[in-house]
Amino acid sequence: MASGDSLLDSLEELDDFSDSDSDYEATTKATKRRKQPVTGLQPPKRPRRKAALRVSSTSSSPSPTPQNPSLQQHSQGTSRQASPRPVTRANEGIGGISAEDIYDAVRSGKSAMVTVVDEWLDSYKRSREVGLLVLINFIVQSCGCKGPQLRRFKASLCEFIRVLVSSCRNSLIFDEYLFPSLLALLTGMSDSQVRAFRHTSTLLAMKLMTGLVEVAVIVSVQLQTTQRQYDTENSKREQDRASGRLEELQATISELRENREEVSSMMNATFRGVFVHRYRDRLPEIRTACIEELGMWLKTDPEDFLNDGCLKYLGWTLHDKQSPVRLQCVRALQGLYQEKEFIGRLELFTSRFKERMLSMALDKDPEVAVEVVNLLLLIQQRTEEGLKEEECGHIYPLVYALNRGLASAAGAFLFNKLKSVIASDNQENDKSENAAFFQILIAFYIQSEFHEHGAYLLDSLWDVARPELRDWETMTTLLLQEAGLMYEEEGALIELMMCAIRQAAQATPPVGRTQGKKILGMKDKKVQEQDRRRVTTHFIPLLPQLLAKYSADAGKVSLLLKAPLYFNLEVYNSAPRLEKYLDLLLSQICGIVEKHTEATVLEACAQLVSTLCSESYTFSSRAHLAFSQLLDSLTECFSTYLSDLLQGTADDDDVYSAATALKRIAALSSAKDPTGWKLFDSCLELLKSRMESRELDKELMVSALKCAAFYLMWAKVNAVNSTPAEGELNRLKKEMRSFCRVCQTCLSLNQAEIRDQAFELLCDLLLLYSRSSARSEPALQALVHLPSDSLRSEMAAFLLDYVFSDTEDAELNVENEEEMKIRLLQRKRNQLSGYCKLVIYGVLELSAATDVFKHYSKYFKDFGDIIKETVSKSKLISPIQSAKTVCLSLQQLFSEMLTEDHSRQDLGEIRDLAKRLAMSFGIDLHRVRKPLVALHMDGVRFAFREPREGEEQHMNVTFLEILSEFSFKLLQPDRTKLAAFVKSECPSAALSWPSVRMYQRSLEGRSSSKARKQEEGGDVVSTHSSPVAKRKRTTAQGSVASTIRGSWLDSSSIHSVLHTPALTSTAQRQSTKVLASKKPSATQSDISSEDEFSLGSQIRKVRPVKRHQLSSSQTGPPLDQQDLNSHLTLLSLIEDEDAEREEPEIEDYESDSEHESTYTLPSTRHTSASILDELFE
Repeated sequence: MASGDSLLDSLEELDDFSDSDSDYEATTKATKRRKQPVTGLQPPKRPRRKAALRVSSTSSSPSPTPQNPSLQQHSQGTSRQASPRPVTRANEGIGGISAEDIYDAVRSGKSAMVTVVDEWLDSYKRSREVGLLVLINFIVQSCGCKGPQLRRFKASLCEFIRVLVSSCRNSLIFDEYLFPSLLALLTGMSDSQVRAFRHTSTLLAMKLMTGLVEVAVIVSVQLQTTQRQYDTENSKREQDRASGRLEELQATISELRENREEVSSMMNATFRGVFVHRYRDRLPEIRTACIEELGMWLKTDPEDFLNDGCLKYLGWTLHDKQSPVRLQCVRALQGLYQEKEFIGRLELFTSRFKERMLSMALDKDPEVAVEVVNLLLLIQQRTEEGLKEEECGHIYPLVYALNRGLASAAGAFLFNKLKSVIASDNQENDKSENAAFFQILIAFYIQSEFHEHGAYLLDSLWDVARPELRDWETMTTLLLQEAGLMYEEEGALIELMMCAIRQAAQATPPVGRTQGKKILGMKDKKVQEQDRRRVTTHFIPLLPQLLAKYSADAGKVSLLLKAPLYFNLEVYNSAPRLEKYLDLLLSQICGIVEKHTEATVLEACAQLVSTLCSESYTFSSRAHLAFSQLLDSLTECFSTYLSDLLQGTADDDDVYSAATALKRIAALSSAKDPTGWKLFDSCLELLKSRMESRELDKELMVSALKCAAFYLMWAKVNAVNSTPAEGELNRLKKEMRSFCRVCQTCLSLNQAEIRDQAFELLCDLLLLYSRSSARSEPALQALVHLPSDSLRSEMAAFLLDYVFSDTEDAELNVENEEEMKIRLLQRKRNQLSGYCKLVIYGVLELSAATDVFKHYSKYFKDFGDIIKETVSKSKLISPIQSAKTVCLSLQQLFSEMLTEDHSRQDLGEIRDLAKRLAMSFGIDLHRVRKPLVALHMDGVRFAFREPREGEEQHMNVTFLEILSEFSFKLLQPDRTKLAAFVKSECPSAALSWPSVRMYQRSLEGRSSSKARKQEEGGDVVSTHSSPVAKRKRTTAQGSVASTIRGSWLDSSSIHSVLHTPALTSTAQRQSTKVLASKKPSATQSDISSEDEFSLGSQIRKVRPVKRHQLSSSQTGPPLDQQDLNSHLTLLSLIEDEDAEREEPEIEDYESDSEHESTYTLPSTRHTSASILDELFE
């Protein structure tokens, strides 16, 4: 016993040596909790140090014991040593199981826990002091287990505790020695500042508490049963009673009551001594363990725990800033709301915390948000009041969330709501019920203002409403009946029906909701094939009817034309009776082409024509015949007006008719070979005549350009697939040259549609007729066409005037301004991509990329990814030439700066561009040696080149400041070489100029200061004051370098569309347009990726030489301070700034881009942290 007291007395001394890991260090030291005395061994108040020493000093174990680093550190710094005898006695347990044996069994996870516990119980019964010491040593040895084995060890440890309580529940649990002492030890260890002690002891205390709760429930049930037996026996007449039965039952009742009181006492001490303090521990794993077990207690023993005094801890923890804790809290609540008998006791909790639960539907952790939506669905289903309609409005928008799990949970909530509405209308049969379902769903989709794509709504409902959404018969019946739906409802149903067809046929969610490439299993593939077959057999006879009914409506018919793309088209040949439906479909398609001129309809028709004319189908010849007849009629219609158009005698109606016929021909030409109709010469003559007469009809000329381009594309495809004669190749090359001249002329027109179409077609055709396309076919070398110098100049000027320009953006002032800007940006990106492809594939020289590279910084937001990829590809083509092109782009910008007002601001912008381009050289400095040296030598020659007539002497010397941005990438031998090269190129008088000295210092960044002292004599600049040769992060205008909590409070740039409650620190925020610059860490590499510049770079004001100069007012606006601060949130659960500085394990409520989830919805408003502070007082 003496050794046991010595061991227990020494353990708590470890607290004096530990670091501060508890939020409540000051509180616990000021007011130390008192333990209730128990008989026998006193609750261990100082039980830490020697047990750890004994565990670490044991040598009898067959396998090495993992040591707690903190324990090792403390044990080495003290002179107190444990005697070997108590250790041997504690571990051997008088011939019984040792702590090492228990630890090895639990760690392996392979031993039966019942056997391990039984062996220890045998040892404990022989000597309870020694048995307790063995268990204490095992607990201390279990602290601090880390690594891959942690999860398995944790599960085995919890199983050990469960079996221990289960084995002791009828005897030892009431001996007033084992469990009181064990709980006293764990209570003391849970206050330790050693994290490993605190975590393991809290976990074990919570598991013991769970076991005690189960024992308490069993004892209560036994007590109730015995009490009923006593009452029954007592109600009998005295002569009918069994002898001594009442006394026996009364004794049993007394014993059970004592046991119940004993268990309740231990439960109360554990709850108040461990849980109340550790449920808000700094470590989220400890908080999670506490909340998980609290959920078990509430569900297992509702009589004692399911009250407002315990439920408040779940409500408060809903505000925890760590998502695992919030997740466990929500799951605990789900277990409670699943039980109908608990709903009455949860009414006050529901009314108090419903607002918080609704706001958590926008939690930044998608997993938490999913579980919250499931919890709200339980509240909606189980409680009498449910959720009000405005409260349901918090959930409905989530069906459009990008995260599929969250969207599916919201879909289940919506489906339950729709079903309840249908049930209230007393619908009887399935068919009418499905019809009602679609009518309510259509009304929801029309009234919903959150999204415009039905595919995401259908995907959200697919898991719960798959039978209803695949009821094709009900959908087509609603569409084909005369007086069924209104006009808007018909359009919505058609869109939803087409989304359902796509989902059933492809078995894939819409774009953005896939987590990687999902491979369907055999069962899923079988279901997919069945669904596709049902879609095909149902819609083949009905699709011509639907097309006929809605053929005049462009929006609806363009959707219906997509249906055959999801059919199993081979079915058309499976039965003769189905061939007539194919003829009806072809007839409807031809009629729709002749009836419509809208681009969406014609594109849908062309896509379907391309599918039906595929050679893989046996009926393709019938499709070819039908569409050839259509092209014949359209060509004939165009030819009737051609002569009048060429002579200039055509009126407006003739021009319109010719333009519409040519537009339809162009659409069909994208899907079917038009070379047999010989329209190229006619289109070319028409284009020339219209440009000569300056009668620039947009529709007519754009269609003529497309027809001529498609002719050249199909002609090249035919030449590849066959062996044309030499004369045919020469004729085709001549036609290509003629078309390029016409397009070159179109580039200077003031009609944007004609100009843009000409540029895009030029990029495609020049790539198709380039050298790289003819490498695999040497016979087609005659078709190679390279652009002329004048055409290259025109295309470069087009980039400057219409792509790298904000003129059109500034002119936009219409209702759908945002939508128009998006379309304009997309068009510009397509044009820039086409030009960059010409550079990458060798149609244009690498030097042509200077017009692209020099806009890298200014237009990084719009085109940064395209330009970055172009820079990377150019390095693969020719590293040295690519580096020279980078230098040339900077030289051009510098020369443009000199021709205008020379300002340091412009020079700074060019230097920022140089920094960004320098990062593109990567981190392998040996691989980029030659390119970098070539870049520097070109830059030095440019800086000291001889002045031309009329120029100042050495006006380019300042360019060396720009060139110095590339110096940090140089190796030391290259630096020395370049330093000598500078001296040879630079006049002796210029060596002292600031720009020259700055460049020299950048080259000497890694050399000794002694060499520079020898070169510069007395005028020495210390190496510490010279500029560091590495990239510096730039801060965007309007951003903040350091953020203080007080600066967040006035930021309200994110507004919610819905009414959402306060206390939403963990809510998902709406993504902002401008990214805030991140503060670099002290250990950041000098040669990190160039993407880091994208966060903090300003929009540059570089003014290239263009045909139309832009005013300075058209440059991009500065970053908005509110948009920057809107990335930050406000609340923190427990304000303890001193502790946060000591241990930053718990994250703040700030959510940067790494913590953003993949869905974007309206955010909730910010709230002061003072509300939560009051909750814990």
